[in-house]
Amino acid sequence: MSDPRLPQILLIVCLLFPRAGVAKEVIDLVPDERASWGATNIFAPITGLFLGGPGYWYKAREIEVETVPPGAVLDLFYVRASFQKRYEQADSPVVIRLPSRVEAGPRDSVTIRALLDGYEQQEVHVKVRSRQEKVVIELAPLANSLVAVTHTYLAGRGSLAFLTRESLNFRVQKTREGISLVLMQTRLDPAATATIDGVTSPLVASLWAQQLGEDLVVRVRLTEAAMAEHVEIRSRQAFDSVRDLHTFGLDFVPGNGGEAVERARAAFDRIRPDAVRGCALVYDAAMREQLDRAALARALAPSGSFTDPYLREAMKRLGRFSPGGAVTLTDGSEFHVEAPIELMAASTQSAEVTGYLALLRSFVQHLELPANQRSTLRGIVAPELAIGRFDAIVDEAEARERGCRAGNRPTSAAGGL
Repeated sequence: MSDPRLPQILLIVCLLFPRAGVAKEVIDLVPDERASWGATNIFAPITGLFLGGPGYWYKAREIEVETVPPGAVLDLFYVRASFQKRYEQADSPVVIRLPSRVEAGPRDSVTIRALLDGYEQQEVHVKVRSRQEKVVIELAPLANSLVAVTHTYLAGRGSLAFLTRESLNFRVQKTREGISLVLMQTRLDPAATATIDGVTSPLVASLWAQQLGEDLVVRVRLTEAAMAEHVEIRSRQAFDSVRDLHTFGLDFVPGNGGEAVERARAAFDRIRPDAVRGCALVYDAAMREQLDRAALARALAPSGSFTDPYLREAMKRLGRFSPGGAVTLTDGSEFHVEAPIELMAASTQSAEVTGYLALLRSFVQHLELPANQRSTLRGIVAPELAIGRFDAIVDEAEARERGCRAGNRPTSAAGGL
């Protein structure tokens, strides 16, 4: 029967001797043949007395190699007179076994190349005859990083935007299932993972990101419908000076663009005034309260995106449902959106327009299938938000709306609607 105190004993041992039982892998880099004889071999018994004793020349060499952070892949080369004599690969930390100094030539060296996903590649050279017994390689994170991925789908068209700290060097490759995007010398920011996981739409079936050394590979799998329609893919680049972020975008343009526009017009025509009145405004206010105002403003403001005409038309429809054709902002100011200049002013501040989010919800409900409605709405109003977080916000807003309908329904709409 085992001693019940054994777990406590093992814990104490681990605390007192944290490295006990952790053996580093030993990599043998000794060449098959020794270096040619020279003056060093003749005088080694004498010079060794002044360099540390007889073992200085004749003792086998070992070098410990560690990386910070650990776990990097190490390419190990033994080089003699510019020719590679041995090559091994291992994961750090390791111990490299080398020939004795007397068996090595004056130009013999070991090249250590460290590679770790998301970090800059580092290379170190060590002379075999040197006194160096330990190498610690500190790896630096890649300067460029992918901080977020946004996906917007509406009325048959879609776009993917990749936000990075620096300008991108990239390569786009077509695959049997969609496209593969290689972002060179770019690492994946942990926060970006939440904006990638679960992304779907009628055009995009899934996104998958994988770090391969200094490059980040993003695979975009298109839906069968998108592949059948031979969707055209266009790329674009932009710079967000406010946030100091670079944007690389992919636009998905289907061949039946005219049909999608007609469906969008029909969806607008089916919207009724009740969509932005009464308890619908409770939903509208709850959404605005929970969403980040700056991010909401970025998503809804005119930006040259394919969604701009639809957002502009949504503002016009809201004006038609408003007394006097004037939409109302949360601060009480009004814009008569039938006038182009005031329509532009309202569009640039659409994140503050009362009822606008409720109208967009109604538009999406009339346009898209139920399975796609929430992801489509997220792409319009909060493309940078993680899917799980957006779902929680919508659930809360809808719960408040249901509570309103179950209780005392407002007799008049907020903001004059």
